[in-house]
Amino acid sequence: MLASQAPTDVSEGFLQYHEPNIIQILLLISFFFWLSLGEWLSNKVFRAGLIGQIIVGLVYGLPIGGHVMPIEWQQAFIALGYLGLILIIFEGALAVRLDLLKANFGLSMIAATIGVIVPIGLTYLLCYLGLGYGAVESFILGAALSVTSLGTTFVVLGNSSKEINFSDTRVGTVLVSAAVFDDVSANLGTLAEDEDTNLGWLIGRPTMVSALLAILTPLLNKYGLAPLYRRYLEPKLPKTRKRHVVNVVIMIFALCTFLSITGFGGTSVLYGAFMAGAFLTYLQSKHPSGPFVVPSREEAEAAEAASIRGSRADEEPEICPTFMHTFEKYFLDAVKYLLQPLFFASIGFAIPFTDLWTATAFWRGLVYSVLMLFSKLIVGIVIPMATVARRPTDMSIRQCFTETFWPAMLLGSAMVARGEIGLLIVQIGLNNTPYLSKDAFVTAVWAIVLNTILGPVTVGFIIKYKAHAIANGAWGLDMGDDGTLAISRQPTVAVSEREDIRPKSEETARLSV
Repeated sequence: MLASQAPTDVSEGFLQYHEPNIIQILLLISFFFWLSLGEWLSNKVFRAGLIGQIIVGLVYGLPIGGHVMPIEWQQAFIALGYLGLILIIFEGALAVRLDLLKANFGLSMIAATIGVIVPIGLTYLLCYLGLGYGAVESFILGAALSVTSLGTTFVVLGNSSKEINFSDTRVGTVLVSAAVFDDVSANLGTLAEDEDTNLGWLIGRPTMVSALLAILTPLLNKYGLAPLYRRYLEPKLPKTRKRHVVNVVIMIFALCTFLSITGFGGTSVLYGAFMAGAFLTYLQSKHPSGPFVVPSREEAEAAEAASIRGSRADEEPEICPTFMHTFEKYFLDAVKYLLQPLFFASIGFAIPFTDLWTATAFWRGLVYSVLMLFSKLIVGIVIPMATVARRPTDMSIRQCFTETFWPAMLLGSAMVARGEIGLLIVQIGLNNTPYLSKDAFVTAVWAIVLNTILGPVTVGFIIKYKAHAIANGAWGLDMGDDGTLAISRQPTVAVSEREDIRPKSEETARLSV
């Protein structure tokens, strides 16, 4: 092993400190260098930087590199990468438009239902009836391929366009909420983990916990916690840069609370991360003198700088940052440049690369990949169907389908990636149950890997060429009558009588499309 670690002695009750040898140091430097370079190259070629990072994980991890990188390091990177995944989803939820989420909740549920039922149904047709796999075995494969990678969804949406925030679009909101609902179904892939387990309880517990969280969180927040926070706690909080510290404490407490509820409740902790972010989004004040929604980190920091310039040397400048601003200021760089690359590299660690290249595995995996690609693309049909149902009298059905083609393709393509959740489910099925065979496992891995690559690539090219067409359409940005965003985007500063920290005009506080 090239990077063998120095022996450790824990007999004295502490870990002896050993300086890393030069091979280990060079290995780590090259690993992180290639993660960055791989992301840049695959962004240029495929419009999806995660592909390069997955390939680096393959090369440095067990699939190709073997023991070049110590197993303990790979396990540590998997844990850190999963922490990055949690923070990616938490950040995405902090930016989600709750008004659009509420308005399109029913449509999102329909999309999520299609995204679960169609993959499982097609899996039974191919694997159970066509390839002769067992019924439970086929169910595990279908459950693994029915999920959508939440982390990949948020990363692709966040990195795909520098001009348009697709989290503010109707199609982006439907996508995120449908992906969250699909992720809740991930726990169904562990049904066969224990033969003596009560099947109804194993299905019912995570379903009940997820439903209760989805129902009780907004009710408690709207009618209990948020009013109390805004009336009694928020006015006493500092309106200075110390507010960032308070925000960090609240964010960590809320995130850990929701992660614990979902983790011990048997449902997905990623669902808990999303609910924590959505909870905090509504917690802070909505009145004009309270914190404001931040359109970007740069504008928020510019507002801080303006407040600092307008303050006397002997006083603290008045700022009132949102949770989103605090996250971007203190956590975003660590997530983007360290934890996120480790997350996608860890997917590469988990791919059984050498087992994929037999003739039988290849053709079965390719056929299954095409079916699973179609099973998520078909989710996009909800957009033209919803448009037809609400169309004006002078709009033809053909016109509805024509004008919603690219939003529908964006929704379907962004649902394609299965990523870490799919790999986790099939590995649980292989290692912890007697039902999943190695052949079925390899077939599923083919579909998971190809879909995780093809989905983001397709989304990248759709947004590259059709971003403005989607944003300016009926399923794009929430438009006002004057062609600007209907929601006002004001600087993140407390209201003051000083003219130099106020927005120059209403137009400068709104985003032009």
